[in-house]
Amino acid sequence: MLRITLAALTALGVAPLGSARPQAGAPSPAPPPAALFDAADPLAITLTADFNAIAKERGEQKHPHPGVLSYVTPRGDSVSLKVNLHTRGHYRLRICSFPPLKVEFDKNESAHTLFAHQGNLKLVVQCRDNRASANYLIEEYLIYRVFNLVTQMSFKARLARVTYVDATARRPPETRYGFFLENDDRMARRNHAQVEALKGVIQSQTDPAQMGLVTVFEYLIANTDFSVAGLHNIVLIKDSAHVYFAVPYDFDWSGVISPPYAIPDSRLGLRTVRDRLYRGYCRTPEELAPYLAAFNAVKDSIYALYRGQEGLEQGRVEEALKYYDEFYRTINDPRRVKRAFIDS
Repeated sequence: MLRITLAALTALGVAPLGSARPQAGAPSPAPPPAALFDAADPLAITLTADFNAIAKERGEQKHPHPGVLSYVTPRGDSVSLKVNLHTRGHYRLRICSFPPLKVEFDKNESAHTLFAHQGNLKLVVQCRDNRASANYLIEEYLIYRVFNLVTQMSFKARLARVTYVDATARRPPETRYGFFLENDDRMARRNHAQVEALKGVIQSQTDPAQMGLVTVFEYLIANTDFSVAGLHNIVLIKDSAHVYFAVPYDFDWSGVISPPYAIPDSRLGLRTVRDRLYRGYCRTPEELAPYLAAFNAVKDSIYALYRGQEGLEQGRVEEALKYYDEFYRTINDPRRVKRAFIDS
C-alpha cells in the first residue's frame, strides 16, 4: 500500500486541515478564529421567521426575510440573534419541500457569540421531512468532513438540528437536520487567498497538487457534477503568487449518496451516478501516486467518521463504507489505477 509522509505532502503544497500552507509573497491576514466550526457535535438552533413566505420564493429574485436565530450555550445562557434569511440555490430550490437558505448576520450583534465574524452563511437544509432525506443530508455533511481530512483548502461544515418556528403560527414547529457551510471569502482568507470569480480557467492552470487531490476526491465519492472552467460546484481562489486553487462543494449528486433525483450527464456515458469516472486531466502513475497515497493515509479516519456519526442509519453507514472499499481496492492495484485514472 502506498503511503505518504507529512513532509512529502508539504513539499507538494498540500497541508492537512489546521496546518499552515506557506505561500509566496506577503500573505493576507488570516481571519479571526471561527468558533462555529471548531466543534463537530451537532448544534441545536431555532430559526423563527415567516416560513410560508420564504417557501414561496423559488424564482431568481431573492428577497431578505427577517428572522431570529436562537440557541442555548453550553453554560445554559440563551442567545437570540436577529438575522435575514434568503432562499438560495437552483436545483434543490426547485425540488425540495423546504428551500435551501442563506443566513445573514449583523456582525455587531453576533460579536462574542458562536456566530462571531460571520457575515453570512449557507444553511444546507434537509430537502424533505423523511428518514431518507435526513440520511442524505448527514452523508453530504460527512463528505465535507472527508475532504477536510485531506487538505485545509476545503470548506468547513457544522451539523445542526434546526427547529423551524413559523412566526405566523400557521404551521407547527418542525425539527430537521441541516448544516452550516463556511463562507467562501472566509475559506479563502483562511488559506491566505481570495475568491476569484473567473470562468475559463482549466484544471491544468490550477495548482497541480490541490487539483490532484480534488479530482481523486471526486472519484472517491463518484461525483461528476463539477466544472473548474465553468465554476460549477467549484470555488476558485488565488493566492498572492497568482496561483489558482479549486475548492469543491455541493456533493448531493455523488454516487456514494445516490439520491433518487441524481442523474449523470448523458454525455458522460454513465448508467447511474454510482458509476465512478475520473474527471481529472491526464497524469502518469508516478504523478498520481502522492494523491492516491494521501487518501490511503486517511482511510481509517474516513471510516471512523462514518461509524461515529450520530443520526445516520447503520445500513447507510455500511453501504457507504462498502462503496469506499471499492475505491481503495482500485487505488492499491496498479492495473486498476491504469484503467481508472489513465486509460479512461
